[in-house]
Amino acid sequence: MGYLRIFSPHPVKTGDGSQAEDLLLEVHLRDPILQVEVGKFVSGTEMLHLAVLHSRKLCVYSVSGTLGNVEHGNQYQIKLMYEHNLQRTACNMTYGSFGGVKGRDLICIQSMDGMLMVFEQESYAFGRFLPGSLLPGPLAYSSRTDSFITVSSCRQVESYKYQVLAFATDADKRQETEQQKLGSGKRLVVDWTLNIGEQALDICIVSFNQSVSSVFVLGERNFFCLKDNGQIRFMKKLDCSPSCFLPYCSVSEGTINTLIGNHNSMLHIYQDVTLKWATQLPHIPVAVRVGCLHDLKGVIVTLSDDGHLQCSYLGTDPSLFQAPKVESRELNYDELDVELKELQKIIKDVNKSQGTALWPMTEREDDLKVSATVSPSFDSVSQATDAEVGTDLVPSVTVKVTLQNRTVLQKVKLSIYVQPPLVLTRDQFTFEFKTPEMTSTVAFSVYLKRSYMPSTLDGNAVVSYSRPTGIPRVIQCKFRLPLKLICLPGQPSKTASHKLTIDTNKPPVSLLSLFPGFANQSEDDQVNVMGFRFLGGSRVTLLASKTSQRYRIQSEQFEDLWLITNELILRLQEYFEKQGIKDFACSFSGSMPLQEYFELIDRHFELRKNGEKLEELLSERAVQFRAIQRRLLARFKDKTPAPLQHLDTLLDGTYKQVTALADAVEENRGDLLQSLSRLQSATRLLILLLGLWQKLSADQLALLEAAFLPLQEDTQELGWEETADAAISHLLKTCLSKSSKEQALNLSSQLDAPKDTSRLKKHITLLCDRLAKGGRLCLSTDAAAPQPMVMPGGCTPIPESELEERALEQDSAELFTNHRHLIAEPPMPEVPPLQGVLE
Repeated sequence: MGYLRIFSPHPVKTGDGSQAEDLLLEVHLRDPILQVEVGKFVSGTEMLHLAVLHSRKLCVYSVSGTLGNVEHGNQYQIKLMYEHNLQRTACNMTYGSFGGVKGRDLICIQSMDGMLMVFEQESYAFGRFLPGSLLPGPLAYSSRTDSFITVSSCRQVESYKYQVLAFATDADKRQETEQQKLGSGKRLVVDWTLNIGEQALDICIVSFNQSVSSVFVLGERNFFCLKDNGQIRFMKKLDCSPSCFLPYCSVSEGTINTLIGNHNSMLHIYQDVTLKWATQLPHIPVAVRVGCLHDLKGVIVTLSDDGHLQCSYLGTDPSLFQAPKVESRELNYDELDVELKELQKIIKDVNKSQGTALWPMTEREDDLKVSATVSPSFDSVSQATDAEVGTDLVPSVTVKVTLQNRTVLQKVKLSIYVQPPLVLTRDQFTFEFKTPEMTSTVAFSVYLKRSYMPSTLDGNAVVSYSRPTGIPRVIQCKFRLPLKLICLPGQPSKTASHKLTIDTNKPPVSLLSLFPGFANQSEDDQVNVMGFRFLGGSRVTLLASKTSQRYRIQSEQFEDLWLITNELILRLQEYFEKQGIKDFACSFSGSMPLQEYFELIDRHFELRKNGEKLEELLSERAVQFRAIQRRLLARFKDKTPAPLQHLDTLLDGTYKQVTALADAVEENRGDLLQSLSRLQSATRLLILLLGLWQKLSADQLALLEAAFLPLQEDTQELGWEETADAAISHLLKTCLSKSSKEQALNLSSQLDAPKDTSRLKKHITLLCDRLAKGGRLCLSTDAAAPQPMVMPGGCTPIPESELEERALEQDSAELFTNHRHLIAEPPMPEVPPLQGVLE
């Protein structure tokens, strides 16, 4: 912005803020300031003057002061001594006693097109173009070798002698190439070069010892220490992206300390290549210097890109505080016993609350209020630009999340989660609540991307933030997406492979009033039948009985029943709540569809095994491909040509196999995600039916959902089968156990991928059996104790041998009988053979 400021900080104590008298001088120079330097720039005097570089001008000023009667009465002024108008846009400059002159400093300015312009104080000396210059780099002058050092756009350090620059061909009009062809003048020759392979941020030349001089170059990933002749003395690879650096004198002889600031707001101090100190800064430094301010040596001065100037030093302040001596007094052990019992009672009550927070919910919720609103209509222009659902037009719906804070909050981050294949146009938001009572609203769209159904339409908005005291907090807000986002009105089907019947205790309700957006105009008279068609192509039919209080849901695929069944129960509950009826209840009296559920488990497990085999095969082919490459490379490098012996054919065939296997792995991963979504839908349906069948409470349903639907991601190393099996086994050996012998069995602390799903299916069957015989789900401390009451029919113990497992399987098969419907399984992707070449 063209402001030149001179500061002289003098705090009274450590940690004081800036004072008004710290600013000695502030001048607006109108033109942007690229660089400032201090040196002997005025002829006839050896006093120090200030050189200011603008984009098209070089100005030299003298700074003087007038002493006042009091401290804040001192006045400072700046006076222009001379200026040079530049014909080319400047980039940076350096100064020094070029050519060994005494008592004065010369200035060299590098332009944006790679021209060096030398000024001998008030007069212009000459200009030279650097050969092959494309973009300017940092520039420094070495007085020891009388040369200029820069880093060119070829990513190499280059050194040019001042004498060579002075006697080279004049390049004011950049015609040196033609003049060199005619033989007039001397060609500009580089003294030495060093390829560092990266762009440089800064160059600094230090000579603390007259016998040793070093050239430090700060790159984008490394910093280098070079000798005067361009040889590398040492280099250091940096862990973070640097922003500035400063070499300075070390207390150890023969070493140099270097301050390096990076973009992680850290300041590292290296002694040669050894990290000696690391400290955190409140900003990202763009310039760093070391000086002596008010008799305090080693003050580190840093400047940020937004004008934050900070003076700091390494070390700690000595603490002068001494704790007073405590008078000894006798302890009252009776009072201590009473206090101890009260504390133990508080701890016991907290443990019984099963993980409820110590602080009241109102305090946490008052900090920030979060609400989510789903638009009642679709977006006028659908945001589903990358949907892969077929020929159907995929709609999108807008969700708005509103945040209102009561106090100042820090690091507020909003994350949105929906169940795949539902996707969001944006799922991460950040906020700044610097003042109380602020309201922020963000909007995003949700749509279906793939041609299969999500396991739930519920979404979750999670807000994480920090209170002014630094305590982190998390708030969740759930929202429900409309069914019409993934479903369209369809033609009802009279026959279906899978059917469910839900019983109620109230007269049937017209389906047109429950699902007003799915009425088929051609069949208005059939108010007790309604068809649904998902965007993926599946169809579900809903029937309401005219005489009994029952509803039937039927479909060709078992997992498709879940969304319509859940939506039906939710809408029935909302309907009767609006009517003022509170005793509405649903029940399920049919047989548990375990066989269909087990088929989905087998399908998901088979895809996991296929993926594991494909990845192993891909790894083998990749190793083979690299081995063939090494052999071919050895053949090509051999000085005496030898036949390839069909290695090229083998390489081509292996490459085709690697490509086919990679495609097969990607296809299997997509099928696995789709299978997991269908398995989750079937699992939610099974939990719902168990709750309706055994009249389970909301806490028991939440416990079943936590056991069957773990939150971790489904991977090859840790999948759904072993995680769910471990949770179900824990329930069977704790709250659903009968004998103390079962409770003494220890679960394995390591989860390994099972060989098959037989054990998981037996445990699920056993869980349903024990729930049918009166078992209850609970995680309280007394639930693991043997229950005194006798359950109807008794509880089946966990089998400990193969004979007991077979007997259990026969008993459970008699209890849960249902028709078996086979699901077609796609074959494993084929890999083209190499027709015997590998053998």
